[in-house]
Amino acid sequence: MKIVTVCGMGFGTSLMVKMSIDDILKELGKQADTQAMDMGSVKGLDADLFVTSKEMESSFPEVDAPVIYLDNMTNKAEIKEKVIPFLNR
Repeated sequence: MKIVTVCGMGFGTSLMVKMSIDDILKELGKQADTQAMDMGSVKGLDADLFVTSKEMESSFPEVDAPVIYLDNMTNKAEIKEKVIPFLNR
């Protein structure tokens, strides 16, 4: 499984979300390849899940995978709430 976290510019916030997802995966005893990147690197990228900010919803490129939009990319509780159902499917 490949999970990509995305922020609009740079990649600081997406790295924080990636680290939160890595912690969640560890807690659940699951494994995935997680990557953090900027929006410009996403187009044409294959992944099983993309996680980004709600603010990016209107400009996020079309991808062939589910996209989770977070209201607050630094809120680990929200990340868990939205990512765990995907991981447990």
